[in-house]
Amino acid sequence: MSTPKAMPEPGSLAPDFSGPTQDGSVVSLSDFKGQKLVVYFYPRDNTPGCTKQACNLRDNYSALLDAGIAIVGVSDDPVEKHLKFAEKFDLPFPLIADTDREMLLAYGAYGEKNLYGRKSMGTKRTTFLIDEKGVIVHVYKRPKVTEHTTEVMKGFGLID
Repeated sequence: MSTPKAMPEPGSLAPDFSGPTQDGSVVSLSDFKGQKLVVYFYPRDNTPGCTKQACNLRDNYSALLDAGIAIVGVSDDPVEKHLKFAEKFDLPFPLIADTDREMLLAYGAYGEKNLYGRKSMGTKRTTFLIDEKGVIVHVYKRPKVTEHTTEVMKGFGLID
C-alpha cells in the first residue's frame, strides 16, 4: 500500500481516479468532465452513519441531478458488498470499491483516526466537491450525514 498523501485543498485539481463499481462498470473522473461532481468517502457499507449519509443523498438525488451534480461514493469495501448495500437501500449512484485504497490515499481520506480516544487506521469520512473543470471547490472533512445534500448544495453555491 502507498503512503497517504496530503488531502487536496480547494483550488487544486482533483486527483484522477478509476475504479470498479457495484454494477461491474468502471467509473473514472474523466466520465464527469463538464459537470459538477461529489466524491464522498465513507468507512463501511451498512453501518449506521454511512447508511444515513447514502440515504440522504439518495432521497435528494433528483434535486442533485436537476442541479447538474453527479454523485460517487467510495470505500474500501469489495464490489460484492457495495452491490448488497446499493440494492438494500436502492442507491442510484455508483459506489467505487477501492480495495487497494489507491483513491483513498490519493485524496488523503485514509489514515489515522481518533474515535473516543482510540486511535486506528481507516477511512476518514470526507466529501470533495469538484467543478466542471475538475477543480476541487470545497472539502467537507466531517460531513453531517443527515444533512449532506444541504451541505453539497451550499458548497456549490446553489443555496444560502
